[in-house]
Amino acid sequence: MGSSGASATCLRAILRERELEVVGVVTQPDRPAGRGKTLTPCPCKAFAVEQGLTDIITPENVNSEDSLAQLRAWKPDVIAVVAYGQFLKKTILDLPPMGCVNCHFSLLPKYRGASPVVAAIAAGDRLTGVSVIKMGIGMDDGPVLMQSYEPIYSDATGGNLMDGLAITGGVTLAKALVLMGRNALPPPIPQDDKFATFAHKLKKTDGLIRWDDPVIVTERRIRAYSPWPGCYTFLPERFRRKGNTGRLVVVEADIVKTMENGWRDAKPGTVLKCVTSRQKGSPFRGTGPIVKCLDTALMLTKIKPEGSKLMDGGDFLRGRPLVAGEDLLLEALP
Repeated sequence: MGSSGASATCLRAILRERELEVVGVVTQPDRPAGRGKTLTPCPCKAFAVEQGLTDIITPENVNSEDSLAQLRAWKPDVIAVVAYGQFLKKTILDLPPMGCVNCHFSLLPKYRGASPVVAAIAAGDRLTGVSVIKMGIGMDDGPVLMQSYEPIYSDATGGNLMDGLAITGGVTLAKALVLMGRNALPPPIPQDDKFATFAHKLKKTDGLIRWDDPVIVTERRIRAYSPWPGCYTFLPERFRRKGNTGRLVVVEADIVKTMENGWRDAKPGTVLKCVTSRQKGSPFRGTGPIVKCLDTALMLTKIKPEGSKLMDGGDFLRGRPLVAGEDLLLEALP
């Protein structure tokens, strides 16, 4: 059971194991996508079809009687669940003889919930990983069957860390399933709830940059929220066309370590300097507007203005010449 690209990666790993046989795939229903709102399969279903799998169902409610009937007909020994997106009731959890196992993208009990990868980067963690657990009725609280570790590098984004964890997760999940089939898994390790943290499901509005946060907090969130929901601010009114909110998505930003005279006294959100080109001996690694945070500042090096393509900070400034002293706003104007 799965829906995302990470689910597809884990399914690929399972299909490569000769001791495992996929008897059925359950994904989310096709959803409208793109400007034409064409019904489009989720990444996991698209991959399953590409691999020639035909026993695929896409129920709106996986706990319905029709879905249960199909699951019983497949007679699975175990159900593997990866980023599926629906809650499984006890009837399904108890259906396969070996139960249901979940591949979760954190080192449980840390970061239970819907956005563990984002939470790990935003918190400044240096290490994360995947946990294969026996599923229970609670949220990601079942005993741990196997874990693997993954470093978090200083330039990691939510997207590229998830890509790496998907591969690690696929290998770990397939290995756990093979050992389960051989009755050779180590004893499960119960999670200690007192160490549990929860990573809530993200909304698009969660990406609004609060310039009065410390610079390290904002820089981590920009990386963590890339590619979705994306961190954003708003341009001054003079750059807004009719029907345009002035939303400015910040895709990459560098912490400015050399503060010039007067910068520390500026209000958070103030544009301190505009760097349009690299100069020999410059202390800045890129180009773009430098914006004051609570303590120091960020250079916005990759930016996507509303209605425009992704561009370098210097190219952005040549088209929208911000000036030192004006503010990037915390919310859209009415």
